[in-house]
Amino acid sequence: QVRLVESGGGSVQSGGSLRLSCAASRFTLDYYWIGWFRQVPGKEREGVSCMRCSDGSTYYSDFVKGRFTISSDNAKNTVYLQMNSLKPEDTALYYCAADTDPGPLGYSGSYRPSIYEFDYWGQGTQVTVSS
Repeated sequence: QVRLVESGGGSVQSGGSLRLSCAASRFTLDYYWIGWFRQVPGKEREGVSCMRCSDGSTYYSDFVKGRFTISSDNAKNTVYLQMNSLKPEDTALYYCAADTDPGPLGYSGSYRPSIYEFDYWGQGTQVTVSS
């Protein structure tokens, strides 16, 4: 069974940085794509970024583009989300998710992943940004 474990969350001040990790086990990243999502209490889970691990294609929601970077180390079966210039509105529980690679998305970088595109989820890691 696919397993995903997030880590790296914490508390930072506005303008700070954090790097989240998503360690995958019981499957090989090469044939999957990974999404990062976030959720605050009372709101729907929203897509932040995603990556096709087969060819390294990356996609970002407009509200994080230029501040967040998704990457992977397929040898370690781990996907990262480097978050820079953090804002208080980035405060949320961050989740990674996985599913089999859907093939080329037909977008050039800007794309907000949907929760309906992923079947496997981690437990989340909390990010808190103070002003």
